[in-house]
Amino acid sequence: MELGKSAAAVSRMGLVGLGLLPGLALADEAVLNSGDTAWMMVSTVLVLMMLVPGLALFYGGMVRSKNILSVFTQCLAVGGVIGVLWVIYGYSLVIDTTGMEAGVLNLHSLIGGFDLALLTHLTRDSLVEGIPESVFATFQMTFAMITPMIIAGSFAERMKFSSILLFCVLWFTFCYAPLAHMAWGGDGGLLWDWGILEFAGGTVVHINSGVAGLVACLMLGRRRGGATPPHNVVFALVGATLLWVGWFGFNVGSAVAANGNAGMAMLTTQVAACAGIVGWLLAETLRNGKPTALGAASGALAGLVAITPACGFVGPIGAIVMGLVSGVVCFYAIVVVKRRLGYDDSLDAFGLHGVGGIVGSLLTGVFASTSLGGFEEIAIGAQLWIQLKSVLFTLAYCIIVTFILLKITSLFTRGLRVSEEDEQLGLDISAHNERAYNP
Repeated sequence: MELGKSAAAVSRMGLVGLGLLPGLALADEAVLNSGDTAWMMVSTVLVLMMLVPGLALFYGGMVRSKNILSVFTQCLAVGGVIGVLWVIYGYSLVIDTTGMEAGVLNLHSLIGGFDLALLTHLTRDSLVEGIPESVFATFQMTFAMITPMIIAGSFAERMKFSSILLFCVLWFTFCYAPLAHMAWGGDGGLLWDWGILEFAGGTVVHINSGVAGLVACLMLGRRRGGATPPHNVVFALVGATLLWVGWFGFNVGSAVAANGNAGMAMLTTQVAACAGIVGWLLAETLRNGKPTALGAASGALAGLVAITPACGFVGPIGAIVMGLVSGVVCFYAIVVVKRRLGYDDSLDAFGLHGVGGIVGSLLTGVFASTSLGGFEEIAIGAQLWIQLKSVLFTLAYCIIVTFILLKITSLFTRGLRVSEEDEQLGLDISAHNERAYNP
């Protein structure tokens, strides 16, 4: 895709830079935009805040008190390792468009090459859509860092630290990077050529990680002693609200500019979170008789997950409907379906991210239409089929690849799960020799 086609690219996705880098042959007339640059720097910090402390507190508050430090350690360690790998080869696998051509299916449609490995091409003057490429690369790095850690919510309190690190490295390489390239890589990318509407990560981040979490928790089995109430609901609530704030960097930053597209993404992100709270609390009150604080937080996250692929394409009314629907659907997926099927998705990574991502990706194909207040000239039936096809592909790809990668991890780490003694003692002590709460 040539840089002159950027207006069309903006209407297709938020992470427009991914479709504008054919070998990084950027137009000579590209000029640094200080306003856009400042906003993208802020967005990068906001997304990093989603990992630590946001996700770490949200997950850490919901586990047993003897495992909270293990969650923080996992977030920090995985983030550190993926950040290094992003520079070594991750950025190149996602961004490099060498050999890609619209309508042509080949290996380059599925994964990028290594032309940009180690970022040796990068200079202080390299620009992407008016912002320094260094800022763009760092912003994208934060997406790659947090996505594998979402999976940990499904296997919390029972997986070896060495297994977590190896699995996340493999999963980032063979699951996250290919799907990001397919959806955001521009002309020639598999899902891009299908016409997917994917603003900030419905399939790439949420369905991908949520489904991987489901596969992982099924392979590891249930926690010994079963599920327990959160050891610190306040920590979980603080983490959830930090995720909400950070989500503006995630969604609004995906416009890669401080413009009208970003402004609409900001409004729809906020509205969907609010509607998610309403939807969840209504469902919870009707079924259980009382609304809960953790339910309100979960509803906000459900709405945020659902609006992620749609935030730059839909209007406020569409965002309200998507938030309400995701709040209700995610509630029943976690409270009813999970209990009936009996799988131990510890912290509901699949229930929130997998289910919410599916709801959001499909409804994007409906409410993005100008006939329903959106901003895309699409035929709803045709676009809904594109979204469904993309969701089904993501499900199949992620299930198969995650299963294989967990098997490989198990071979190298002599099993995925900690011993019964270590699980009873708690991972804080058994894996890291630390206590969160000392007498």
